[in-house]
Amino acid sequence: MTLVLWKGKGGRGRAWHRPRPVTRSTMNDSARTPSAASADERVVERLVPVWLEEAARHDAEAARRARQEWQRGRLSSETARELADWVTARVTDTGFNEDEGPTPDGPVRVSVADKTAVHRWLAAHGHDV
Repeated sequence: MTLVLWKGKGGRGRAWHRPRPVTRSTMNDSARTPSAASADERVVERLVPVWLEEAARHDAEAARRARQEWQRGRLSSETARELADWVTARVTDTGFNEDEGPTPDGPVRVSVADKTAVHRWLAAHGHDV
């Protein structure tokens, strides 16, 4: 966070904290413990390449933009929402047996905990998911 000072009415100083922009270098910043934040980041780093590959098969231009945002370390609100929706739709490890639940038909298994980690990571980076 950055401390911003300015003079209010009557010459009294005021201060407020402005959050730092989310960049690749600040992606580990979190109010949570470093180990939990890094665990979430590992999940995100495992799933984002799969998401981008799948997105490229459906909309190459949108996938290209999302990949550029990811490489710059800044996801737009729209891209963050698409990632959140994708990971929610891809949950394959639900605790159901084969007769009751979805079967994994993708290149990775996505657990409910993985989905939660991605949503938590997005929220920690300022996205409303």
